[in-house]
Amino acid sequence: MFLIFINDIDCGITNWLLKFADDAKLFGRVQSDPDKNSLQDDLQRLFDWAKEWQMEFNIDKCKVTHIENSNNNFQYYMDKNELAIVQEEKDLRC
Repeated sequence: MFLIFINDIDCGITNWLLKFADDAKLFGRVQSDPDKNSLQDDLQRLFDWAKEWQMEFNIDKCKVTHIENSNNNFQYYMDKNELAIVQEEKDLRC
């Protein structure tokens, strides 16, 4: 039933979104300001969807991981809260 309820969470999302049980991972290749803005816009879309459906994200558990040495290390936000940047994060699907 939960999967049916969240089926439309990725509507309008332009980057990749992986869903697994009650976890979601948004990711994309970010090499420029427009790429960064696209990812930030998708974060806002996810936040707005969750708020509309009263399924708010636990923002304290939302993290940013930058991959590659040449990454610009942009900062991202959900509901005006700066997301923590981490070097690694446990993936429950592994």
